[in-house]
Amino acid sequence: MLFRSLENEYIVIEVEEHGAELKSLVRKATGYEYMWKADPKFWGRTSPVLFPFVGAVKDKMFRTKGQTFSMGQHGFARDMDFKLASQTEDTLWFELDSNEETLEKYPYAFVLKIGYQLVENKVNVMWKVENPGSEVLPFSIGGHPAFNRQPGCKLLFDVDGPIKSRTITGGLAGDSYEAYPLQDKYLEVTEHLFDKDALVIEHQSVHEISLCNAAGQPYLTVTMDTPLLGIWSPAGADVPFVCIEPWYGRCDSVDFDGELS
Repeated sequence: MLFRSLENEYIVIEVEEHGAELKSLVRKATGYEYMWKADPKFWGRTSPVLFPFVGAVKDKMFRTKGQTFSMGQHGFARDMDFKLASQTEDTLWFELDSNEETLEKYPYAFVLKIGYQLVENKVNVMWKVENPGSEVLPFSIGGHPAFNRQPGCKLLFDVDGPIKSRTITGGLAGDSYEAYPLQDKYLEVTEHLFDKDALVIEHQSVHEISLCNAAGQPYLTVTMDTPLLGIWSPAGADVPFVCIEPWYGRCDSVDFDGELS
């Protein structure tokens, strides 16, 4: 495993070339680690990038170009080795190019670039998908960062609520929604919040979520410009992390039977 690091006077990050995955974000003044440590007892990842699919495809199959292909949840980029494309004083860029292995799973040429930039006490996460071919390149892309959860953790939204989450059945999207009321824009992370899987929020213009301590004080904020997002941790008590996931795209619907396009 090869790691690359960046730091400034406020924070230091480490990114693993495998998956171009952000593995550590530490505030230097306090030594506090914000990223989940990928303990497989709960979840063995930290911040995978989801590409070329976000979520699951129905029956683990998708159809395109007159053929049917197998595909696991969240695509394959998170399980592949990227190369370091460039590094500056404040920025890292990693690259994954389509190859024989990817073309057997997903018959499209692509260049996927994942970047991290430090700006004071902020990390900008940047995605670039380039199409080196002449045909349309269909894809989804998303983040899945897991952040350490403090006791009594609450989520602070930049909307009044209620938050409406599309129902999830067997990893696929249902036709109905479930409403989660907010109290002064806060949603408490309880042991039963994720009993029905992730919260999948779409069409609500949520662009900022803060993780807060029991007193409601933010200790980490995620901003995004994506049309969808997921919020997830394993169901149950004493789970030590929560994921805030900006998405372009989501899983198939339960009744989907069309082609990838």
